[in-house]
Amino acid sequence: MDWEFITKYTPEFVQAGILTLKIGGIGIILSIIVGILGSWVLYENFKFFKQIIVGYIELSRNTPLLVQLFFLYFGLPKVGLRFSPEICGIIGLTFLGGSYMIETFRSALETIDKIQKESALSLGMTKWQTMRYVILPQSFVISLPGLTANIIFLLKETSVFSAISLMDMMFVAKDLIGLYYKTEESLFMLIVGYLIILLPISLLGVWLERKLKYVGYSN
Repeated sequence: MDWEFITKYTPEFVQAGILTLKIGGIGIILSIIVGILGSWVLYENFKFFKQIIVGYIELSRNTPLLVQLFFLYFGLPKVGLRFSPEICGIIGLTFLGGSYMIETFRSALETIDKIQKESALSLGMTKWQTMRYVILPQSFVISLPGLTANIIFLLKETSVFSAISLMDMMFVAKDLIGLYYKTEESLFMLIVGYLIILLPISLLGVWLERKLKYVGYSN
């Protein structure tokens, strides 16, 4: 193991890691928003929009992110729409992640006993108040393991961004291997980089789940 090589090129992995977190973070936040809205549509059973959401979920989850990125980056310019690699990465991650978030939040909402909603409404609460104070706090804790798993999954999926010339950690690793044939060192830095990003998220998710259960937001 060439530690001098690792020391020299670690700053490049740091910059690539920051880019990964930036694009991944924006994509995850947007996918959570899509997930909340989509799961609400399915939960309230808005028939017209429900069919659109179901179709979107099937399309998104049954096509690889790499294919979606190729469509955005290489396909759309053929019809006059051109986006930067960063924007394509964010759109692709949001499109993929939104479908997973919808399913996670939907399953959590459906575990809440409907009698709680009926009781809240009978006490004079509005639908929004019922959702805000009764349904959402419980469903959030229930969905937390799935939400954490989705976040980790989406951050790992950013490894395909190098295919559209985004200089993420995978791009840097492949570049260094091609230039200097330092395969072990490059892959070591790549693994450590993803571990530094993903392990705290996993631990935070476990801690937050236990904390919220302890203070009484879950059964």
